[in-house]
Amino acid sequence: MAKTNPGRFFEDYAIGQVLPHAVPRTVAEGERALYHALYPMRHALYSSDEFAGRCGFEGSPIDDLAAFHVVFGKTVPDVSLNAVANLGYAEGRWLQPVYPGDTLRSVSEVIGLKQNSNGKTGVVYVRTRGLNQNDEVVIEYVRWVMVRKRDVDAPAPETVVPDLKKVLSVEDLRIPAGLTFEDYDFVQAGEPHRWGDYEIGEKIDHVDGVTIEEAEHMMATRLWQNTAKVHFDLTFRPDGRLIYGGHVISMARALSFNGLANAQMIVGLNGGAHANPCFAGDTIKCWTEVLDKAETDAPGVGAIRLRLVATKGGEAFTLRGEDGKYLPHVLLDLDYWALMPM
Repeated sequence: MAKTNPGRFFEDYAIGQVLPHAVPRTVAEGERALYHALYPMRHALYSSDEFAGRCGFEGSPIDDLAAFHVVFGKTVPDVSLNAVANLGYAEGRWLQPVYPGDTLRSVSEVIGLKQNSNGKTGVVYVRTRGLNQNDEVVIEYVRWVMVRKRDVDAPAPETVVPDLKKVLSVEDLRIPAGLTFEDYDFVQAGEPHRWGDYEIGEKIDHVDGVTIEEAEHMMATRLWQNTAKVHFDLTFRPDGRLIYGGHVISMARALSFNGLANAQMIVGLNGGAHANPCFAGDTIKCWTEVLDKAETDAPGVGAIRLRLVATKGGEAFTLRGEDGKYLPHVLLDLDYWALMPM
């Protein structure tokens, strides 16, 4: 009897299948320090206990995306070990902050299946929930991933494509209990721009860039215990080890600080696409478009909907060609809600 895990293939999934993922992980200050070493993260809420305390928290939480990566990484051996690519996200919600000392685990449910026309791969849709030591859901999201078939002659399953929200409403967002920006220190945060200073349709070039290095990418991907073969084994991707999409997301979010330093918390993920593959040597730059704004019930807290686009060159603010397809230099198109002082 085989003792090793070769990973699931497309024909191994079924609608309604529940996948509890190994291994629970207690996050600590070490995760924060390494996360800030890997990415130029500077958002004050995640850097200073004192700053976070003035915003109503017991201390500085773990970065939203660091918590996301921990939850995501656990799903890889059961969902995307044999993936060709991670394709997109929807209905992502950060339901409560994660603090050093919390223990996170993940569970996913298969909610959609669609075999591709080539008969060699299929798309698997899963809804993943990250839970803490008290069985409270801290993060949930849907993602879909292209997975190889073990047997190209295996019959195709009935096609089920889930009906997902294109955009979360502000009522869908969970504002952390006790959050207040009434005593917000703009000097310590790094920029004076508040919610009212941003206009719908405004575009921001974040100016800075970072060249992706092979060693840092693999260190980050191991940090999240992401074992997908395409990120490490060149025999699975002879044209180069594919950079983990989450690495691109975190790098772009970090670069967006220059112009959006006060977009402190990510609370919703409306959608996302890894438009083109990223490889070591690519230099990531990014720009943001303001898509929407809304008030919240929390004191001094506004919600802002942002489109974050990461590129590897090309003209800023360009996204799609005349054919409607993403331009070759576009790496990431991410639509999210953040919280910002009003």
